[in-house]
Amino acid sequence: MDDGIEHKGKAKGGAARMALLTTEQRKAQAKKGAAARWSGEVKQATHGSEDHPLRIGNIDIACYVLDDGRRVLQQSGLIGALNMSHGGSYSKGGDRLAKFTAQGRLKPFVSSELIDRTAEPIRFRTTSGSLAYGYEATVLADICEAVLAARSAGVLQKQQEHIARQAEILVRGFARIGIIALVDEATGYQRDRAKDALARLLEAWVAKELQTWVQTFPPEFYEHMFRLRGLDFSPESVRRPQYFGHLTNDIVYKRLEAGVLKELKRVTPRNSLGRPTARYTQSLTKNIGYPKLKEHLGAVVAFMRISKSWGEFMNLLDEHYPRKGETPMLPMDYDQEKDDGKGL
Repeated sequence: MDDGIEHKGKAKGGAARMALLTTEQRKAQAKKGAAARWSGEVKQATHGSEDHPLRIGNIDIACYVLDDGRRVLQQSGLIGALNMSHGGSYSKGGDRLAKFTAQGRLKPFVSSELIDRTAEPIRFRTTSGSLAYGYEATVLADICEAVLAARSAGVLQKQQEHIARQAEILVRGFARIGIIALVDEATGYQRDRAKDALARLLEAWVAKELQTWVQTFPPEFYEHMFRLRGLDFSPESVRRPQYFGHLTNDIVYKRLEAGVLKELKRVTPRNSLGRPTARYTQSLTKNIGYPKLKEHLGAVVAFMRISKSWGEFMNLLDEHYPRKGETPMLPMDYDQEKDDGKGL
């Protein structure tokens, strides 16, 4: 795909020199360049994930919030959103935006600030730990406005028309998202969106009517529970220490989804003494809640099976299936001597 960017002078000479290098020499050059680019400040993303991109129509862009509060769009996603080719520059696009915004045809419509911002991508580490380049989110809107202004003035090259068409789609998407955000702010709905989202999530997990009871927790679950707590297990008896209920809430229900345990406690029928008259498993939806519970139980039993102590088991569980809605704790050694295995 051609963005109408012509390589001249040093850039053209550099491309010619690279063509003369061997594969190993090019790899060494690339590693050297990467080391130089990541030698400066690298910000940290506190929010965001590639699994939850900014979606505008059918366009997805990975987005993050950095530890200094800046909202950024990941470089490759932003360039793709504009339907531009990534080119051969660093990090799947590198200085592509800088060259595009600084070219002569766009110059009358691009501010010096925008040129500076595209010339210096923000280096940051994503929430998953990957190194990435990005630009402040407003850069995308500024580029779209410049491209559309250039098209109106009739100065865009023919091979850049596809970028203008994409910019038009994006601007319309911005308008829709923007008006929704303004209405939410004016009405105060933005404060209730999180509550509404939680309500919809719990509705998907917790059924409105009790389901028929079927045995869900395998005998092996309780056999390992006894073993890891240092207690004798009898296959013939169904009696279990009362505090096992608290442990089960912690290692199972608190790790399914934020708010699910609280909702299960609320909807489960109770007698005059306040004791449940049904099991939590009966209040889970058949399509989401119950299958997710079975999936989680499989992982829990697997961790129990390979653990030699309750502490080892809890360390594995906390690392791979932390409690939902709580700040994850760093793995730490569990002091078995302080736990007699008889109660909380």
